[in-house]
Amino acid sequence: MLELRSVTDNLETLQAKMREYLDAGVKLGWLINPQQQQVEIYRLGQQVEIRHLPAELSGENVLRGFSLSLARY
Repeated sequence: MLELRSVTDNLETLQAKMREYLDAGVKLGWLINPQQQQVEIYRLGQQVEIRHLPAELSGENVLRGFSLSLARY
């Protein structure tokens, strides 16, 4: 699951939405927050990981071989 925060989105609302996805069984979720230049990584059964300015996100063992480039051109 991927959520991209827009300027008008409330961060707490999006974080709650990500937790709802996990409660529904989603195994991996990314909340991309360009305003704070970070990504929150949600994994089923784990604490949220926050990465600052990652160049790439991995699909890990959920989407093997998948990667999402966040590099600016």
